[in-house]
Amino acid sequence: MGTDPITAQEFSPRQNAVLEQALRLLVEGGEKALTTSGLARAANCSKESLYKWFGDRDGLLAAMISFQQSKVRTFEKAGDRVTAPQLVDHLEVFAHDLLDVLAGDVSLALNRLAIGQASRDGSKLGNLLLERGRRQIDKRARGLIEAGRRCGYLRFDDLEDAYRSFYGLIVSDLHVRMLLGEAQTKDFSARARKAVAAFLTLYGTEKVHSEKGGKTA
Repeated sequence: MGTDPITAQEFSPRQNAVLEQALRLLVEGGEKALTTSGLARAANCSKESLYKWFGDRDGLLAAMISFQQSKVRTFEKAGDRVTAPQLVDHLEVFAHDLLDVLAGDVSLALNRLAIGQASRDGSKLGNLLLERGRRQIDKRARGLIEAGRRCGYLRFDDLEDAYRSFYGLIVSDLHVRMLLGEAQTKDFSARARKAVAAFLTLYGTEKVHSEKGGKTA
């Protein structure tokens, strides 16, 4: 039996340290290395503490995924207004963080594991990655894009279409190539800026182009 899930924002520093160890074990040893006993030893804590914090194995995996997705920063204050330079900054930070997380050993290990399990046990890990990872990131990013429209900097008829375009401009086929083992640069600054510039070309208003100054040049 598991305990009620906690969100990434509710993790204590000690729990964060344990999750970092869990992710390290997964990357270095694969699924078999991620055991309660092994994690307790690696994180120097008791198995009882692990059960209290995360519940069962599924709860631990969900917490690991939540911890990972929380590394993708977005503008999250609903109703707040942003300036054009701030919007560009937030979009670039989101794009850069997303690429950093997707290209990291942890994300690649989790996704490869989910793909390997897809036909074996009903895609349980895949569903966790979608629910606790991708959809949480998507939700926050949509809020940022909506804030841009609310302030008159973006124009679109369908929020979902606009977000999917932005995500596609950022990631393209990069994640698939990385999952297949293709080596990639770890500096995504230029790619993030290029994606934001293309997104603003498609959806930006005259207002954002006149007020953003030299951003995404």
